[in-house]
Amino acid sequence: MNKSAKILTSLLTGILLMLSSYSAIAQAISVQWEELTSEDFKVAVEKSQGVCIIPMGVIEKHGQQLPLGTDVYTAREISIRASKEEFAIVFPFYFTGQIFEAKQQPGTIAYSNELIFKLLDETCKEISRNGIKKIIIVNGHGGNNNLLRYFGQIQLESPRDYAVYLYTPEPDTETQKRIAALRSSKTGGHADEVETSVMLAVRPDLVKMERVKLESGEDLNRHNVKNAYTGIWWYGKYPNHYAGEASGAKREIGEISLANSVRQLKEMIRAVKDDNQTIKLQNEFFEESENPLKTQARSK
Repeated sequence: MNKSAKILTSLLTGILLMLSSYSAIAQAISVQWEELTSEDFKVAVEKSQGVCIIPMGVIEKHGQQLPLGTDVYTAREISIRASKEEFAIVFPFYFTGQIFEAKQQPGTIAYSNELIFKLLDETCKEISRNGIKKIIIVNGHGGNNNLLRYFGQIQLESPRDYAVYLYTPEPDTETQKRIAALRSSKTGGHADEVETSVMLAVRPDLVKMERVKLESGEDLNRHNVKNAYTGIWWYGKYPNHYAGEASGAKREIGEISLANSVRQLKEMIRAVKDDNQTIKLQNEFFEESENPLKTQARSK
């Protein structure tokens, strides 16, 4: 073999080794942002097609039997399981949400509304600065629902080069039937039989079933004003910050619930990857907003 052929062979061998190494890294790479090295992060951004999930919850009481971080643990478990099937990067532990209604309970971390919005906005901007332009928020806490829909709306306040998507799963009739056949209680809403079952599937080591009946989870119905909403409504109903009866909780129910959530999130990740309209429409909107007098009427 002549010298040129040897050099070419060496180059090809080197390239093949690099490709093989890259392929191995891409296959084995973690979905969790905090577990990635700086170099692996670049591979993850490419593999995810620029999609990141923020699993969001709060730190609050969940009856006497569940840990304060239940909502975050659950949102993260759903996000990690789904991302392992349809690759996306999962943002680190995020617990800065709306939880003023539980300030009277030990362990609650209730940040100001100014900080909640600012931190979420800054987090999205930092994710974008790292090359990720599609951000999915997976919410694990009911008290964040209105906050996050409003956050979605204020994305139109000023131009940005990324899009925020809020995971909004649909009720699944078959899943509901399977759970109903297994559960003992008929009411719930917070730290109840289903949520406790989910934690038995996610972090059974943190669930204290022997404490499940120490406090009442009944609706005390202390506040009723016809045709009116007030912020104190939850405290009026469930001052113990426990809604339901969780003594019948079992891991099987939790796994059924998780499987449904993971399936729907996996479908959403795939749809977000394929989406080429949201950012395009945002850019069009921002451009027209600069000079609304020149906006043209549209039709099909």
